[in-house]
Amino acid sequence: MEYRALGRTGMKVSALSFGASSLGAVFKPVDPAQAIRTVHTALDLGINFIDVSPFYGYTKAETELGKALKGIPRDRYYLATKVGRYGDAEFDFSAKRVTASVEESLARLGVDYVDIIQSHDNEYGDLDRIVEETLPALRRIQQQGKARFVGVTGYPLKIFRYILERAEVDTILTYNHYTLNDTTLECLLPFLEEKQVGIINASPVSQGLLTDQGTPEWHPAQDDVKRVCAEAAAFCRSQGVSIAQLAIQFTVANPRIPTTLLGTANPDNLRNSVRAIEQPIDQELLNKVMAILAPIRNKVWTTGKPENN
Repeated sequence: MEYRALGRTGMKVSALSFGASSLGAVFKPVDPAQAIRTVHTALDLGINFIDVSPFYGYTKAETELGKALKGIPRDRYYLATKVGRYGDAEFDFSAKRVTASVEESLARLGVDYVDIIQSHDNEYGDLDRIVEETLPALRRIQQQGKARFVGVTGYPLKIFRYILERAEVDTILTYNHYTLNDTTLECLLPFLEEKQVGIINASPVSQGLLTDQGTPEWHPAQDDVKRVCAEAAAFCRSQGVSIAQLAIQFTVANPRIPTTLLGTANPDNLRNSVRAIEQPIDQELLNKVMAILAPIRNKVWTTGKPENN
């Protein structure tokens, strides 16, 4: 496993990291025993960064992760969780709520501190309030020793520039923007690198677009995006290759992106993914897949408030 510096935090994180949303049965039902095995497998494979949120499974992911981490030495992993989003349409970025949320998360996770506390899906909030109230509250949490660093997360790339021009942030978490079908994150990298912000990339398979199973019903991508991604997946199958593994190889291969979160509750998926990133990418196959995806390349969708997109 390769380890890379996460901005100015001093943390050396595994190039492939573990997204614990899957433990909340966000994608499909999860056997609790298998969830624990998956976390232990991740650690045994050298993955040392885990990301979760109270929103995932409406606290279930944090609870299951806490069970899995019980008895694991705290210095074996870096842990990040979030505040601000608690349900599909439940957001509260107030200082009072995010402060209470951190305490609740620490209790569910069974730890005294998290390495990164993040304001979650900021595009659904008032960005000025997040700058003026939410982030200062998280800095106070940091001063109390309950978090080492402060970050922000979201889908529209616009929000990161807006927030970082007005506040000091240690990390950002973006998803679906450095994948086979969408590499728009590249445009923001120089700005983030100048700020020395740690970059956490999530969902190399675009929340299911780049898988053989296809997208869940709630996926916000346009129909043409879903159709073309399905064509690319079918082509990979015809070549005896999983498009998901190709997608993970592609994402992790970029050294400018310190870590990429992979969400799964299946230990075998983790093993296969780690095995894949240790192999050279098939450039000919990659070129053909990129050609299939060209008609929908960098086609994004809208989430949150219109003004934040």
